[in-house]
Order: sequence, then structure tokens, then C-alpha cells
Amino acid sequence: MANSSTLSLWDQTAAEPDLVSPMTADVVTDVAVVGGGFTGLSTALHAAGNGLDVCVLEARQIGYGGSGRNVGLVNAGLWLPPQDVRAHFGEERGARLVEVLGEGPNYVMSLIEKYQIRCELTRTGTIHAAHSPGGFRDLTRRAEEWRRLGAPVSLLSREATREKIGSSAFYGGLLDSRAGTINPMGYVRGLARVAKSAGARIHTGVSVTKLARQGEEWLLETAGGTVIAKSVVLATNAYTDDLWPGLQNSFVPINYFQVATVPLGQRVASILAERQGMWDTGTVMFSLRRDAADRLIIGSMGSVIGGAKGLSERWAARQLKRLFPELGPVDFEKSWHGQIAMTADHIPRIHRLAEGLYTPIGYNGRGIAPGTIFGKAVADLLAGGDEADLPLPVTGVKQEAMRSLKAGFYQTAFTANQVLKSI
Repeated sequence: MANSSTLSLWDQTAAEPDLVSPMTADVVTDVAVVGGGFTGLSTALHAAGNGLDVCVLEARQIGYGGSGRNVGLVNAGLWLPPQDVRAHFGEERGARLVEVLGEGPNYVMSLIEKYQIRCELTRTGTIHAAHSPGGFRDLTRRAEEWRRLGAPVSLLSREATREKIGSSAFYGGLLDSRAGTINPMGYVRGLARVAKSAGARIHTGVSVTKLARQGEEWLLETAGGTVIAKSVVLATNAYTDDLWPGLQNSFVPINYFQVATVPLGQRVASILAERQGMWDTGTVMFSLRRDAADRLIIGSMGSVIGGAKGLSERWAARQLKRLFPELGPVDFEKSWHGQIAMTADHIPRIHRLAEGLYTPIGYNGRGIAPGTIFGKAVADLLAGGDEADLPLPVTGVKQEAMRSLKAGFYQTAFTANQVLKSI
């Protein structure tokens, strides 16, 4: 196994350098952002571009949370099919959200290209693969609606899916040509570099220990000094702690693990030959992609269990053998997991926690494009915009019923899935 000090494969292979900047003095600013991931750094970049003074406070390192541990699929839309999103929000508001997030990958890719962010961008789409006939029926429903809306998606037959993925294990697939793949740590570090160049102050290794209203402003206390801000954005998503009472109980945290092979060169030339990333329609879904060095990265819901030759590596070896029997045995280089914030309805939130205090949260595993888009939207709001222009209606915090029980149940189920599928 590779050096365990790195968070993920992406951490050790990202071309963008890490940004390390301790906090050594008190700060007065327009906007304080807590969290140095996709949402927080998009907020910082766009707020600085709007002429606001911004200070980002990251407790560990840039991309430490879900951003740097991501699968790296830049997908369009939400977890739900677009017609279900409209049904949830109503036709007008739902259609607007579907449109905004349908354009999400294009916006992410425009930032990457504009600022020359080195993150191994591919623009060949992603594939949602049907694990069963029922899964293919679900994909057919999604495809019909996306095509009605004019989106460049293709419903793939079983044979066409086999040709794209290189495996006969699937009943069909949905190819979304808007989407693509990135090295997510490269992207989030690139956002930090660009936000800093735009004038944002970014401090790493600084935990916020207190957040309180002080007159018309907010006071944030850290071991490195205090921050006084007109507005605050909590951009901590699944890594939210008890800084704001009750916020961490508004979603169910689940883990998602990934295992990366060593570079395999021509052995994987026929596997995802066009370098689309993919995930399947299973209840306990799994994902698969190739990186720029021809590693295969396979993952699923749950935690990494065991080190070299441990349960997660055995699970990965078994799944690759099932999918690609001609591949033969492979060696693994790195395994890791990160947290996802799941909401009961699979829809994210933008909460107004108090006057001048906002948090986009609950991405349900779709953090790259929505996090970037929501960060921009909150930055525009704080620069004088209207809450009505946000992608989602602003809500208060609602506690997730039986959160701890659900989290424990899911963890047990995901562990059992690894055990059963590693045999």
C-alpha cells in the first residue's frame, strides 16, 4: 500500500500544489467561510470576484473532507430524476433547479479551462450502468425526460454498454455527454489557488471553536486569532461538527470507500476506453473509473476495512474479476474513504441559520458541480443579491429522525455487502 499519510490517491497524484497558510493574526472581513472544499472555495472565489473581502478557515488541509476523497465524477443534475425534482419543488422552481444543475458540469469545466486548473479533466461523459432489468427501466425513464429537455444523453443498449465499459455485466446504461471526470483534489486545490489570486485570504490548520453574533457582525474564535465578519458561510457538509447546534443532525453521514490499483498500462486499454467514469443502479452502488496513469479505481458505500490484502482489497479484487475476467490478478496501491451527507429526500439544502449565516449542505454524493454552483450562488447573494435567486429555496434546519440509528444500520449493511461480495 502507498504511504497512508495521504488522504487519497488524488492527494498523492494531484498536480496542483497544496496550499498551507496558518493563521497568525486577527482578521476583519466581509465574508468568513468555514471549510476549504468545493463549496467553500467556490464561495471565496466568486465573492472575491464580486469585490468582497473573504477569509477561508480550513481546520485541516485544503480538500481534507469529501472534496479531496471524491470519486471525481462531474455529473449533471441531482440524485433524483429531473421529473421527480420538479414534482418536489413545483414546476417553475423545480425546472429552474434542473436547468441550473444540468449546466453544472459545463460551468465547472469552464472554470478549469479559464484558470488552467491541473486536474486531469476529461469531457467524454459518465455512464450510469444498469445492474438489473429494473435498473434499466429507471435509466429509460431518466433518459426520456432528459432528452425531452434537450440534454445530450444517450440510452445505451446492453451491447453498447459492454463496448463502452468493456464488461458484459450490465443490462444497459445512460451516457451523459455533459459530464466528465477530474482529479478532485487537483480541482479543489486549483480553486484555492485561484481564490487566493483573486484576493481571498485562506488559512489552513485552523479550527473554529466558537461562532457567535456580536452586534451586527459575527465573531469566530480560533486558536490562531479571531475573525470578525459581516456574513458567514459554513461549507463543511458531511464534516459538519457541533459548531452550530443541531446542524450535524440534519443529515445522515455515510462513508464511501475506494480502492485504486497500481498503473496497469495496456492491460486496461479496453476498460472504459474513452475514460468515462461510471456508477451502477444498485441500492448499494459501486463506481469505477480510470485515472490518467491507467489505474482502475473502484469503490462502493462503506468504509475501508483492513489494509493490504484486507477485506476492502479482497472486495475490489473480486469485483474486478467479475466485471473483467480477462484482466487477471492486480495489485492495489491505495485505499481510502470519505463521508457523504445524505438527506431523506436525496435533495440538498441551503439553510439560513441566522441573519447573515448560510450553509449549503446535503449533496448526497453529488458535491462537485452542485458545490461549485451553490458556492457561486451564495457569493452572489452576499454581494447584494436576492434569496429568491438561489438555486434552492432557503430553509431552516430540520433534524433527521433516528439519525444515529440510520447511520449505524447503513454502516452494518455496507460492511455486510463487502463481506458477501468478497467471497
